[in-house]
Amino acid sequence: MDSLQPRRLKRKGPLRFTSRRHAAAPRELFADRPQGGQLRAVRRLVLVMLWTAVALPLQAVLLLFPGRAKAQFARVYHRTLCRLIGLKVQVVGEVCRDRPVLYVANHSSWLDILALGGTLEACFVAKAEVDSYPLVNLIARLGRTVFVSRNRGTTGREADAMKAKMQAGDSLILFPEGTSNDGTRVLPFRSAFLGVAKEARQVQPISVVYDRLGGLPALRRDRAVFAWFGDMELGSHSWQLLRREGARVTVLLHQPFPPEAMPDRKVMTRECSRVVSAGAADLRQNRGARPLAAVAHHATTLSSHHA
Repeated sequence: MDSLQPRRLKRKGPLRFTSRRHAAAPRELFADRPQGGQLRAVRRLVLVMLWTAVALPLQAVLLLFPGRAKAQFARVYHRTLCRLIGLKVQVVGEVCRDRPVLYVANHSSWLDILALGGTLEACFVAKAEVDSYPLVNLIARLGRTVFVSRNRGTTGREADAMKAKMQAGDSLILFPEGTSNDGTRVLPFRSAFLGVAKEARQVQPISVVYDRLGGLPALRRDRAVFAWFGDMELGSHSWQLLRREGARVTVLLHQPFPPEAMPDRKVMTRECSRVVSAGAADLRQNRGARPLAAVAHHATTLSSHHA
């Protein structure tokens, strides 16, 4: 009869069925990110320098000939750089190919050049200070970058240079914020930068957000790993980034529209800013990314409201 009696478990506490692995997940997500290995950074840096040493002379030769080969190779160069530094580029949406296109994007880092340059066949519009950076200025010039300054005396000449590019069939990549930021928001767009939009057949807004680090969703504190702004040094910032792994940027291509769909340049600027900001906010919050439309009738309503 004793064998029919239930045995008492010799436990001092109750059974706990919580998985240690799942319980640790939140702590892993919010814990400090590992700095990464210096050997990884050295390997990536050497590969980048070797690839650049091969690509620059080839691009210099391609510039001597007509056709799209120089624009296509520039895209290959930037795309390869992304792979070499361990940055995965996720593209959502369709690239508008009704050239010339004015691509309008937010700006938070020098990495934007690699991500967008590897996605689009277009020339960048960069601030004049970039032309003073050693090696970077050589790469920018071979990529047919248009440099703009804040000097009002050169505004007309720089506008003519951008118009000439578009009249020749080249698309442009423009950062209407005028500067980079910490990656947690999109700064107001400046309407003066979109003065060249009338030369384009289409305008396509783009949201760029760095949303993965170490294979996990990037948090607010992780934005500084990617963002390059203020008085940050390019060398130290690049070195810290090259040590990391599992980094990803999402390039969200919104629906393009013809410039004449907007009543004026200021309305176009506000509408592009609205679309880019909304798309970037969704990406930062790890929501499902989807291309948004710059609605013409909505823009007209905004124009009459602010009149």
